[in-house]
Amino acid sequence: MTWHLAPEAFDTADATSLRRDYYDEVASRYWKRPATFEEIDQGLTNDGVELLTPPTGQFVVSRFDGEAAACGGLLMLDSERAELTRVYLRPAFRGKKGASLLLELLESEARLLGASRMVLNTRLDLVEARSLYVRHGYREIPAYCTGLYVEICYGKDLGRTD
Repeated sequence: MTWHLAPEAFDTADATSLRRDYYDEVASRYWKRPATFEEIDQGLTNDGVELLTPPTGQFVVSRFDGEAAACGGLLMLDSERAELTRVYLRPAFRGKKGASLLLELLESEARLLGASRMVLNTRLDLVEARSLYVRHGYREIPAYCTGLYVEICYGKDLGRTD
């Protein structure tokens, strides 16, 4: 049983399926009801995912024994800060260390793009995600952006790339 993680285009079949599952889970939890197919499509339309390619960002897919299991992205906000986004691990693969490996790879990819700091925003109800970030050294920071779903922000120094 092994993990394989690597950068991957956001629009491959596996990446698209993972992004749909991510949006389904976060939207359904927020609305306290299952998201419809149409709502998922609408949520993914013009969501900026095309920026998750070098040099403006990166998208990665994780596979467990060959099966698409997780994804995540990072977006360069400026020359030193990257934003962690779309971090998702399918429920069947949780508890197998995949989230930790995913964060490590995303942090490494951020360093390759020149980032020395990673930031993220999330909702208070996503307690599992918040716990994951804190376990990996992310600390609450003042808001660096605004938005309907921005309820708490975290940051972590990644170290210098030079």
